[in-house]
Amino acid sequence: MFSNVYKNDPEKRAEHEAVRNTVGWYYFTHHIVELKGSGAKTFLDWLCANPIANLQPGRARYTTILREDGVIVDDIVVFFIEENKYWLSTLFIRNLLNWLESHNEGFDVEFSDITATMDMFAVQGPKSKDFVNAIAETSVDDQKFFSILDNEILGVPVKIARAGYTGEKLGYEIYMASENMKLIRDVLVSKGKSFDAVRLREFQIMVWTLPTEKGFIHMNDIYDQNPFEAGLERGIDISRDFIGKTALEKVKDEGITRKLVGFIVDDPNAHIHPRMYGNAGAAVMFSDEIVGRVTKFTYGYTCEKNIGYALVDITKVTIGDSVMINDCLATLTERIFI
Repeated sequence: MFSNVYKNDPEKRAEHEAVRNTVGWYYFTHHIVELKGSGAKTFLDWLCANPIANLQPGRARYTTILREDGVIVDDIVVFFIEENKYWLSTLFIRNLLNWLESHNEGFDVEFSDITATMDMFAVQGPKSKDFVNAIAETSVDDQKFFSILDNEILGVPVKIARAGYTGEKLGYEIYMASENMKLIRDVLVSKGKSFDAVRLREFQIMVWTLPTEKGFIHMNDIYDQNPFEAGLERGIDISRDFIGKTALEKVKDEGITRKLVGFIVDDPNAHIHPRMYGNAGAAVMFSDEIVGRVTKFTYGYTCEKNIGYALVDITKVTIGDSVMINDCLATLTERIFI
């Protein structure tokens, strides 16, 4: 995870390439908060940086949640399940629940952690639609991106979202009651054989190599940034009220001095520590000065490069500049590598 030591691992490469070229599937249940009540829509619209009030039933939206100073608290996916009922998908449920609890006064809402009652399988890649159609009662041919619809698999009720964390144009997430997880897993195993579907077991492939190649982020990459620094300002409507609006107006007027960018390291033996587990991340050096810190580093099996993200001072460096990271020459790039 900290270097390209997995570059020549055939099993990891096979899992990664299955998602890019055919289809791969894996078990990875996000934490889910169910939020409901007559004030749910109004509450979420005020809580989230991206608008929720115009979200239609059966659709989903990715959004950040901000502090009053505009810094990101969490990034979540909001699923509009039905009238007055939403699912909030997160990887940091304790932080999210605490935030909801401290900001819901005056709103007719209730929320609970339903993670223990739900399981999810992701099916991702160019053949994922054909694979899902082979097991689902109702065709997903016309299902739109970022939608979640009721369906059945062998008579078992499921919800299928067209979504995923791999960056693939075609990808689906299958949600089911936990007691039905093994049955759905067995269906994926048996039916997947005719599609050359590969079951992903490597956590690094699910959350590092595949997402990083496509520029997807993790909260570890952005936890001390505002959406403009993180490149997540798209879709935020400054004209509406939400927590952090005043701070973002100031950021928009004054501009930013830091930005989360990509980088490529040509040295095949590079070992670079990202920011995690209390580690600040390897220093990004330019003209003998620290101009940033690495937040992520991995090997991209599709782009065949050592790649990563770094939060850098854009008053001192820009895309295309050569920098030094752990005595390795690196080039700053945009955050999408394929």
